[in-house]
Amino acid sequence: MRFVDEFRDSGKARALAVRIAALCEPGRQYKLMEVCGGHTHTIYKHGLEDYLPEQVTLVHGPGCPVCVIPMGRVDDAMTIASQPGVILTSFGDMMRVPGSNGSFFDAKARGSDIRMVYSPLDSLKIARQNPDKQVVFMAIGFETTAPSTAMTVLRAAAEGLPNFSVFCNHVTIIPAIKAILDSPDLRLDGFIGPGHVSVVIGCRPYEFIARDHRKPVVVAGFEPLDLLQSIYLLMLQLSRGQAVIENQYSRVVSPDGNPAALRAIGQTMELRPYFEWRGLGFISYSALKVRDAYARFDAEAQFSVPGIRVADPKACQCGEVLKGVLKPWECKVFGTACTPETPIGTCMVSPEGACAAYYNYGRLTRRRVSEASAR
Repeated sequence: MRFVDEFRDSGKARALAVRIAALCEPGRQYKLMEVCGGHTHTIYKHGLEDYLPEQVTLVHGPGCPVCVIPMGRVDDAMTIASQPGVILTSFGDMMRVPGSNGSFFDAKARGSDIRMVYSPLDSLKIARQNPDKQVVFMAIGFETTAPSTAMTVLRAAAEGLPNFSVFCNHVTIIPAIKAILDSPDLRLDGFIGPGHVSVVIGCRPYEFIARDHRKPVVVAGFEPLDLLQSIYLLMLQLSRGQAVIENQYSRVVSPDGNPAALRAIGQTMELRPYFEWRGLGFISYSALKVRDAYARFDAEAQFSVPGIRVADPKACQCGEVLKGVLKPWECKVFGTACTPETPIGTCMVSPEGACAAYYNYGRLTRRRVSEASAR
């Protein structure tokens, strides 16, 4: 890859669209799920749905790390931040995620010291600069961001920092996909596999999808032609009656992932017995916690955390969107009461959220669907 333009060639996109359409069987409908929120934004930013035949529907999955955090965990973080002498640090996309009593920005306005960081290592710098404070990093994300948290814990241990800890909310992608496959609400034909997660975990963990559920998976990159080629490869498998794991993103993803990153995660973290996901409920062994050997860097061991479960607002249908049951514009409050400026749910807050993608890029798609329904 030399220039991004080579992955955004409209002529090649149209050629792929013709090949995809040629693989559609008459009368058959196809549902393909892009698991990653980054893929959703590429699809709508570049209008990729308009290249696909009406028989092919793209369904949005639970691969947005901010979107799957339940309100109760946001409340827990704000409880930690409200304690004397605590500085809570967070990535920027968490700052506006609503809990039951507002967002991190609201808690900051009420007096809590909550700071935005670009890396967990920034939190270590804040801890060094404030030895009289306890600095807690709000760790979120799938396996994509877990290695950076793990390496930060190892760095803190090496330096012997006594005033740094992690409020760990890292989740893992495979249990979420299993929950989707077991859901009675949705029937899928194949998966566009997440590119960034696969850089860390590789392609082998997805083999159960093809082996046990007979669904093809193509791990995809994030440029428009990456996604169109991945859809073509899925359609080619379906036309042949195949179900295998393919790696379209081979310029970045290897079959075995990143061994060094996996070692760092394994050294510092372990699976939780259960964890609540927004929209999916409690999923066993689907999230990570800090290992007991590093308990001095575990905020849940250092602070009193209520752990109260908070129900989503009744008007919000983020759960159905995350499971792919609803398109964002089918939510009753989409674009009216719920906008990026006044979000009710996480899917409208996150830069990777499906609702934010539809709001920013997807209005023409909504009109096309509405016109097709009218016909």
